[in-house]
Amino acid sequence: MSVSICIASGKGGAGKSTLAANLGAALAFRGASVVIVDMDIGLRSQDALLALQDHVVYDLVDVANKDCQLDQALIAHPAFPGLRLLPAAQFARARSLEPERLGKILKKLKQENDFILLDSPAGIERGFRNILNAGTDEMILVTTPDDISIRDAERAAQVMDAKRLPRPRLIVNRLDNDLIRRGEMYSAKTVAQALDLALLGEVPEDPAVYRSMLRHGLLIDYDCEARSAVLRIADRLQGEDVPFPDYGSRRIPLLRRLFHTDLKEVAPLDRN
Repeated sequence: MSVSICIASGKGGAGKSTLAANLGAALAFRGASVVIVDMDIGLRSQDALLALQDHVVYDLVDVANKDCQLDQALIAHPAFPGLRLLPAAQFARARSLEPERLGKILKKLKQENDFILLDSPAGIERGFRNILNAGTDEMILVTTPDDISIRDAERAAQVMDAKRLPRPRLIVNRLDNDLIRRGEMYSAKTVAQALDLALLGEVPEDPAVYRSMLRHGLLIDYDCEARSAVLRIADRLQGEDVPFPDYGSRRIPLLRRLFHTDLKEVAPLDRN
């Protein structure tokens, strides 16, 4: 059964686009056919995240304006069979894409693919609202475990509720096990309870994420904890019952406790 999913965040910097790219690759790795639709018109990032920037000829707005066929704009990923990208227009604005036309494109994509992942622009402005007006089957909200990101995620959820859309599921990104154990960071469950949203996934802070980006690759090509987290999310989207790691509640391994140095204490500077 085909499904279209909007991946959104209340503010920039939550890791939404990186998660969307790697989640698409993870679903393809699991055998699904996936199209990532970059909805950040005027900026676009998915082509660079997927290392497909040299392959872009046509884009989403070209398809909407009937300047090309849908298949001409879709770019297949060479390393992940079943994964394709529909890039955003880099020299256009959100108003260039009418929700009705977007809806027709999504309907065509769903006829031949298992998952359509729409990487929404951060925030709640026109690009985000275009997706809501076009209609998607599911919504995912990405947030980091800090008050500002959580507050903005709550506002995005309120906009979705106003459209009478299904309640979004939540991914909490950049969790630090040690900070949660020390009580300095919210756990994923705490964030989900605060937002009254079902938790879809929790992704730890992992240096492999940024290192993979610097190497123009995807994190699921690396044996790291973030990769495992994204694969768990992909499995849940495919209907599997996968347990949560519950970062912050698990016991630290013995060797790490023996040789781990304490976190450096953070104190404000004396400005006097």
